Parts: sequence; C-alpha cells; structure tokens
Amino acid sequence: MIGIVMFFVALLLLLLGFPVAFTFGGVALIFGVMAEGWDLFAFMPFRVYSIMQNVVLMAVPLFIFMGIVLQKTQLAEQLLESMGRLFGSLRGGLAVSTILVGALLAASTGVVGASVVAMGVISLPVMLKYGYDRSLACGAICGAGTLGQIIPPSIILIILGDVLGLPVGDLFQAALIPGLVLVGVYVIYVLAYAYARPETAPAIPFVDDNSSKTMHYLAALKAIVPPLLLIVVVLGSIFAGIATPTESSALGVVGAISLAVLYQKFSWRMLYDSALETVKITSMVFAILLGATAFSMAFTYTGGDVIVEEFLLSLPGEKWGFLIFSMLIIMALGFFIDFVEISFIVVPILSPIAEALGISMLWFAILIAMNLQTSFLTPPFGFSLFYLKGIAPPEVHTMDIYRGVIPFILMQVSLVISILVFPDLFGLS
Repeated sequence: MIGIVMFFVALLLLLLGFPVAFTFGGVALIFGVMAEGWDLFAFMPFRVYSIMQNVVLMAVPLFIFMGIVLQKTQLAEQLLESMGRLFGSLRGGLAVSTILVGALLAASTGVVGASVVAMGVISLPVMLKYGYDRSLACGAICGAGTLGQIIPPSIILIILGDVLGLPVGDLFQAALIPGLVLVGVYVIYVLAYAYARPETAPAIPFVDDNSSKTMHYLAALKAIVPPLLLIVVVLGSIFAGIATPTESSALGVVGAISLAVLYQKFSWRMLYDSALETVKITSMVFAILLGATAFSMAFTYTGGDVIVEEFLLSLPGEKWGFLIFSMLIIMALGFFIDFVEISFIVVPILSPIAEALGISMLWFAILIAMNLQTSFLTPPFGFSLFYLKGIAPPEVHTMDIYRGVIPFILMQVSLVISILVFPDLFGLS
C-alpha cells in the first residue's frame, strides 16, 4: 500500500500549494528510499537523458514560442476587431465573434492564458458597453479561450502523444472534428440564448464612418487571411504527411515571425522577450515531467500500479466501467490540479489498463484531452477564471464569471459523453 499512500500524500501537498515538480520529486525520493533504498534511483539519469532525446517533445517549446510571438503581434486585437465588424449586427454577434476568434487563436497560438487575457481586455469592455449580460460575456471569453486545449496544435495533445505512445499527427487529426463541433455548439448556444433573451445580447447596428460595408469586409479579410494561412501551412503539412509535428512547429515559428514582420511588430526586443517567456514555460513543463518520471518510477516499484490495475479491472461493466470511472477521476482531479500533472501522473497509470481492455488509445486520448479542457473552467482552480478576473473591469464580479462558465462546462461534459457513447460520429471508432 506504500504506492497508494504516496499518491495521496503527493495530492495533499499539491492542494496545500507546494511546487508541483518538487512535490513529485520529493515524495518519490522519500517513499522510494523507504521501500527500495537508494539503488532505486540508480537508473534515474538514464530516464532524464531519454527525455532530453525525445524528438516529439521538441515540438512543445517551438509551438509555445510560435504562440507567444503571435501574441506579441497583437493578432488577437486585429482578429477581434475584424470579427466584430462582421458579426456585430447579429444578435449575440459580439459573443459569436469572440468564440470564432478563440478558435482561430487556438489553431494558431494554442496559449490559453494569452487568448483569455487578450479577448478579456478587448471584447469584454465592448460587450459590457453594448449591454451584454456579464455572465454570458464572461462565459463566452473563458469558453473560447480554452479551445486551445483541444484544437490542434495543442500542447496537451503533444504531451498525451508522448505519454500514450501515439503519433502526434494522428492525435491532431482525431481532435479536429471534436474541436470544431465544440465551436459549433458554443455558437449555437450563444445564438439561442440571445434569441430567447434579446436584452442580454443586443445587436449592434452597422455604423457608417464614411466607409462602405465592402471596405469593412475587405479589412476583416486582411486581418483573418494571414493567420488562417499559417494554420493551413502548419496543420496541412502534418495532415498531408509532408512534415512531422516537430518539423511543422519549426515551420510555424518561421510563419509567426513572418506575420510579425507583416504586421510591423517585429523587433529584436520582441524576439528576446518571446524566447525568455518560452524558456520559462518550457522549463516548468519539463521540470514537472522530471518530477513525474521519478514519481511514476517509485510508484511502480512500490507496487502501487498493481493495486490500481486490480481495482480498475474488477469494476463492473469492464471496458465501460473503466472508461466512466477514469473520466470521473480525471474530471474530479481537474478541479484542483493542472492538466500537466494529470497527464504525467494519472494517465500513465490508466493507459496500460486501457490497452489491456482493448480500448482504442486514440479514442482514449481524445476523451482525456476533452476532459482536461474542462479543468480550465472548473472552480476553484480553473486557470481561465483567474486570467479573466485579473483583467476584468471592477463591475464584473467573481460570481458573474462562475455563473457564465457553467453552461460552457456542461457543453464540454456533454461532448465528452457524446464522444464516449458515439465515437463513430467523431471518426474515433
């Protein structure tokens, strides 16, 4: 039972706010030495070296760098302004434009925090100005911001590909349909809400500022087409088999810098700041990975994996019992800990059991990715909620944000259930 005690001690320390990487590494060291002695960690340098040689994980810093460069080109601002012109005259149009911009940012940057902050700073004051319901506005921004978790190129999909031993390109392709379906569900919800309660999302009449609608549409296309081309190049090169995800991430970096030049936002200072932020985020991810590697090694050697496997295989319903239980566990953990920790600690415990039960690992990975996306919205530790609250005007209260995200959480959970019950509809059978 040492492994099980070790797992719950680590979870308790995380809830108390201890740093993730040091928590995993420290708990593994203490319990590993208690169970097996110092010799247990003799192979740890080889595991670290194996991580450093992992070509798939090279895509993580490159896609992060691409996203930060695009963030600094003020891409979100231009997209939101353009989409607002296109959809503003529609009832609920500003919220719809926010969701569509969130989808474009997800496919071009994949940085959830940057997307939520950018849309919160730009579109939230505009929606409030025109009388939008605060909860609807906050929910649309948070929901749209989390699309970067499922719409490729997504960092979580790269991590899951490495953990589950799946080709990242296959994961990107498999996630595309669920991601687009989720965008469609968000848009339908906003339009239905605006139709049912017109006062909560009024239409904004087109304002003639000495320029025709055609000119507005041309300006909108000018803002939308370049990032769209970048998305097509990055994802298209993967789907067509021309480039690996790692190679396409390097291509994406070149495209992002080209867009910075195009938008006249390029500077050596911008490049340096982007590289610095990339190093910080990447260091955090890989520090957690190293701690999680030590933890999983100690957990395995203490027999914790055997106990978990026996328990999960004894669940009623076999495959379905395991899938339902694992999704509930991941969702519950998502209320309190980050998707990176769940990916590196919980998923490696569940994946061998999924394989033993004959479950398609691609299907299992997309279920996990959709589930982990929900963790960005669930209180009390949903990161999107913190990001938005940090930049929201004073009249927007925490409860407005919480109320606003509830429908979007329910939509995400409904989609997880749909993928679970009807995988054929999403090409995941």
